[in-house]
Parts: sequence; C-alpha cells; structure tokens
Amino acid sequence: MSDIVYEADVRIERTRGPHRLAWLPARDGPVEFGVHGAIAEHYGVRLKTETATTLDYVIAATGG
Repeated sequence: MSDIVYEADVRIERTRGPHRLAWLPARDGPVEFGVHGAIAEHYGVRLKTETATTLDYVIAATGG
C-alpha cells in the first residue's frame, strides 16, 4: 500500500434540524449546509431561509 498523500481536516457541527456548519481546508470560516425547495418539501422542513444541500456540493464538485 502506498503512503497517505492527503488527509482532510474537516469538522461538522449540526446547528438545528438539517442545518450544519462545516469547517473545510482552505476556508477562513464555516460553510453552511441545509435544505431548499423540493428537498425541504419532501422532508417536511419549514424554511426560514433556503441553503445549499450537501448533495448540491457533491454534484458541483464532480462537475455535474
């Protein structure tokens, strides 16, 4: 097995319901995750503000 090349230093804090803060490498502050639109409706979440989901970030990261 080869040596470890990279190990991500990430911290996740759940603030309320589906909302979370993530501290990621190369960022000065946290990134906010939550729900919006059809996803919030599907899970019955009442929104004060819409926030990008973790799925949105995964899709964006894969270039989709």
